[in-house]
Amino acid sequence: MMDDVRADLLTAIDGAWTRLGSPGEWLTASEKVGIAAETRAAMACPACSTRRQALSPEHEVGPHSGVSGLSPEIVDVVHRIRTDADRLTLNWFTRIVPRCLSEERYVETVGIIAEVTAVDGFYAALGIELRELPAPVSGSPGGVRSNAAKPNGAWVPTVSPEDIGADAPSVVQAMYRNRSAANIHRALSLVPTAMNGFFELDDAMYLPDAKLREFGIEPRAITHAQIELLAARVSALNRCLY
Repeated sequence: MMDDVRADLLTAIDGAWTRLGSPGEWLTASEKVGIAAETRAAMACPACSTRRQALSPEHEVGPHSGVSGLSPEIVDVVHRIRTDADRLTLNWFTRIVPRCLSEERYVETVGIIAEVTAVDGFYAALGIELRELPAPVSGSPGGVRSNAAKPNGAWVPTVSPEDIGADAPSVVQAMYRNRSAANIHRALSLVPTAMNGFFELDDAMYLPDAKLREFGIEPRAITHAQIELLAARVSALNRCLY
């Protein structure tokens, strides 16, 4: 089955898994792989199912079916993002997240959940077994955060491209290279490696930003219109607020 998949898409998935198994900027590799494991476990978690069906996301539920050894607070954050993201609120964020994750660790966590969900969804669509999670590589987090990050209306500080100085690290300079400054691009910009990594995968699974409006060129096996129909339908089913 994978023999029929585009080479650039396979490369992007391999890259995502290499990143997942490596130390991040604010999370160790073991923490990252643990977050990935919880991203998967959330889909079969009875507590998550009960809360998702409840009228309020604050409905009390039993302990999660955690599989990673991460703290119960972090497990709850990961499970909520994976199964009940459309009902998360700023009040929840300010009340819960600072107790167990810094802003940087939270953003990196969101990036991991997004990448694992995308790759797992792709494998599920092909009807094949999910890819085994990588073994974590030892090492310390890099700790790179852009000095240009500041409050811009989101729950966490973000980086505007016009605020990136010429002396910024290369990983920061790369964030808006061939990308617009749309909020979807800014969302993970507090942690530049998380933003760059996610959109490397997105470029292969969806379309590079520069090709989105090149309607006279069809770089995929399906047309722009078909791609957007699928994207809109998936967004609606997932109750995407963006």
